[in-house]
Amino acid sequence: MTTENYNSTHRSGYLAALVVIFCWSGFNIVSRLAGRSVLTPFDIAALRVGIASLILLPLFVRILWQALQASDVRLLLQYLSIAIFGSLGYALPVYSGFAFAPAAHAGVLVNGGIPLATALLAWFALGQRPRGWGAFSLAIAISGIVMIGLQSFALAGGNQWIGDLFFVFGAVSWAIAGLLMRRWHLKPIPTVAMMNGLAAILYLPVYVLFLPSHLHEAPMNAVLLQGTYQGFVAAIIAGIFYNHANLTIGPQKASLMLALVPGITAIAAVPILGESLSALAIFGVLLITAGAILGAVKRG
Repeated sequence: MTTENYNSTHRSGYLAALVVIFCWSGFNIVSRLAGRSVLTPFDIAALRVGIASLILLPLFVRILWQALQASDVRLLLQYLSIAIFGSLGYALPVYSGFAFAPAAHAGVLVNGGIPLATALLAWFALGQRPRGWGAFSLAIAISGIVMIGLQSFALAGGNQWIGDLFFVFGAVSWAIAGLLMRRWHLKPIPTVAMMNGLAAILYLPVYVLFLPSHLHEAPMNAVLLQGTYQGFVAAIIAGIFYNHANLTIGPQKASLMLALVPGITAIAAVPILGESLSALAIFGVLLITAGAILGAVKRG
């Protein structure tokens, strides 16, 4: 690859990560609104995989048919693993967490936790130890996350710790999916189509037959908001762009840039959700921004 092509590819990776930053920041706000509504976490997950799989159904059928014709069991198992970790293993815990904890907690523990979980998993599973500039920028971003966390968790009470555990589980699950996508070199659009299609096949029958639902009680505008954002913006747009960033700039840099999400979420939650933001949290936002920018602009 020439230097010009390398720079062009990496620029597209950074732009893709930027799109994901705004998609996931909005995801935290919209999902917290869902957590305050009559909708259950199972309803939100059903809207996510149901709508995404319906939009991508023609592509899903074509890829599945080609894989079956070629008897490519290995590829199907790879897609199934991504569906388990990157869709159901991420969405169900995170949506459950929003029923207990505020959006700022999700920003810290999910989007802030993904860079840390990715770095630790890459270190222990793949031997990719963060070094030099990468370790320094990661440390700065984590310091900012801790600042926001101190402000957020100081106000915690009741059963918010349950939501926090759900968020941590979701972050680890997404980090695993991101590393697997990179390791298997799965293309963004086919991966998102197969991930959501297989997740729908696994989840929707269980949801319809066994899981509690209040979908019929929710206002139509709430269902439309959640369906559009979760099923299209979060599941398809963010999924495709994250996978592209993951393949072009690597999982460590892609996830590190997402450390910007806790700060954006914390700021947006003030006017939209009525959540507070202290001077400590503002300082944390600045640290996260600095760490993400330093990690992104320094070529490995």
